[in-house]
This record gives sequence, C-alpha cells and structure tokens, in this order.
Amino acid sequence: MKKQQKEYMQEAIRLSIQNVTAHTGGPFGAVIVKDGEIIARGTNLVTANNDPTAHAEVVAIRAACTFLGSYHLEGCEVYTSCEPCPMCLAAIYWARPAAVYYANAKEDAAAIQFDDQFIYEELSRPLAKRKLFTRQMMREEALEAFQIWEASTDKKEY
Repeated sequence: MKKQQKEYMQEAIRLSIQNVTAHTGGPFGAVIVKDGEIIARGTNLVTANNDPTAHAEVVAIRAACTFLGSYHLEGCEVYTSCEPCPMCLAAIYWARPAAVYYANAKEDAAAIQFDDQFIYEELSRPLAKRKLFTRQMMREEALEAFQIWEASTDKKEY
C-alpha cells in the first residue's frame, strides 16, 4: 500500500467517524481521487436528507462528476470506509473509475445492522419470487423512447 493511498483511506474513515459523531448519518465516508488529489468527499446522508440513495459513495460520485463536468470518473479512484452495497457498487460501475478501495467489509456492516444480503438474494430470484411486487406493463408504448434513442444521430452515448 502506498503512503498516499493510506492517507486517502484515512480521510474516508475520518469522514465516517465525523458523520456519526455529528449525528448526520450512518458510519460511512468516501473520497474520490484524481491525479493524486481528493476531488470529492461524501458521507452517508440518508437520514439527514430523507434520501435512501444518499450513501457516501453516491454523494461522492455526484460531487466528483460535478467537479469534473463529466458523468464518468475515468482515471479516478474511489476510497470508501466500507465495502460498497449493491446500489453503490452499481453506481461505481456506471461511473467507471479505475479502482475502488474499501476498509470495513460487508460482514462488518451486517454486524451493526447494515445488512445488504437480502438485496443480493432478491436480485438472484425470478421476479415472481421477489418480496417486492414487480410487474411489467405497457412495454410496446415504452419502446417508442428506445426507438427514438436508437435512431438519433445527435445522442450523447454513455
């Protein structure tokens, strides 16, 4: 582990501790680094913002993308105080950073009641067997947007 990497992770951990002691959210912090500089920080703001998507990694990704003026984090590294949950991991993949580093494992989070195992299990089940009722409807009407997108010559692909 490089000295700088340790410093970045220490910052993510510091943010997670600060978030708990300030009573602004769960014990999670994240930083995003590009070219050796922290360009964004995030903490868990789920309860502070009444936003179930305001996990530290997502908050940091939003800030980094705003800073960079891009929807991709090419050449960036994500340092997070805990192994990303399924939502955050998906967001990280969509953002396309070069690497992700984490401190606490998902088992550590589960031990304090932040257990995402049920999401992993739900995603592996067929739709009809999931706990959340899900039904497809109006596919033919919705396909129009996809057809317009596919035919567009001035779209910005991502």
